[in-house]
Amino acid sequence: MNTATQKHVHLADLHNDHKLWLNSLSFYKEEITILEHRIEEIAQRNTGTDVMAELEHFQNQYIRQREVIDELRHELKQHENQLEKEVREHPIAVDHRLFADHTEHREEMATFEKLYHELKHEFMQWLTKRM
Repeated sequence: MNTATQKHVHLADLHNDHKLWLNSLSFYKEEITILEHRIEEIAQRNTGTDVMAELEHFQNQYIRQREVIDELRHELKQHENQLEKEVREHPIAVDHRLFADHTEHREEMATFEKLYHELKHEFMQWLTKRM
């Protein structure tokens, strides 16, 4: 992003975004665990190859979602560490200085949440149709 047009925000705003996103990612990870348990329950009751193939699709998608969550968490924590380092090295007026907004993280989170909700909706639709 061009730094001349890049948005700048206060450190507290960046930190609050990180906390909100990390909490959201933790929630999604817990929800995936619940959905995976549902997949296991269905797999125990339905051994047909078509149902098993569809369940495997969802299981694979949830495995990938967990990987993406871990990647996003890592990126966010790395950014938080960079901000903490900046504060330690330059503590003067840190509450009044502006920092580059983390637009790329905001976009990554929005994309993840969109794809996650689409997958969850697809799974819920499948459950309605199959069960």
